[in-house]
Amino acid sequence: MAKKESLVKLSISLFLITVIAAIGLAAIYSITKAPIEKSQSAKKEMAISSVLPKFKGDLQQISIMPESGKDSVIVYLAYEGDQLFGGAVETYTDKAFSGTFSLMVGFDSAGNILGTEVLKMAETPGLGDKIDKKKATFSNQFVGKNPTSFNLKVTKDGGDVEAITAATISSRAFCDAVERAHSSFLKAKKESLWHLCLCGYAYLQ
Repeated sequence: MAKKESLVKLSISLFLITVIAAIGLAAIYSITKAPIEKSQSAKKEMAISSVLPKFKGDLQQISIMPESGKDSVIVYLAYEGDQLFGGAVETYTDKAFSGTFSLMVGFDSAGNILGTEVLKMAETPGLGDKIDKKKATFSNQFVGKNPTSFNLKVTKDGGDVEAITAATISSRAFCDAVERAHSSFLKAKKESLWHLCLCGYAYLQ
């Protein structure tokens, strides 16, 4: 009988501990959720400003499902008045050494690459993490290039990109993310132009 009572008390204690822990975790999540979201939003805003230098205007956000990849890509079309300045694309790759990483890639109106910023990654320090321009010059070779003529593959695969030494997988993944960004930017441009044409036609009617 004593053993049974001890078992019941132990079960109740474990249940209470689990409940208290769950409540604690929920409280911590509730407290930290807003600051984390604010921090992530600020990081994206800084990344957009970095990849769209000298841009002063309005952003139009469009979600694009790329032909390759499992998730949608966010395109921020940048307008100065009625003129398209370019766009910033929040892109990703699932071919990284760590599995995935995400980038912000900026383009001018013609599709030339203005810059890149790493948003999230877990590549090997000293090797794959050199995709970050703060750590190495690897990403500089993309600036000013247009993916319609600049082959976004490493030279080992017949492309124009000089891979990071001993980090070919990360280099390939970076190219994959930039290519996804470029194709999504072009698609967003077409969608936006089509929308403007429809609005203009409706206005004339």
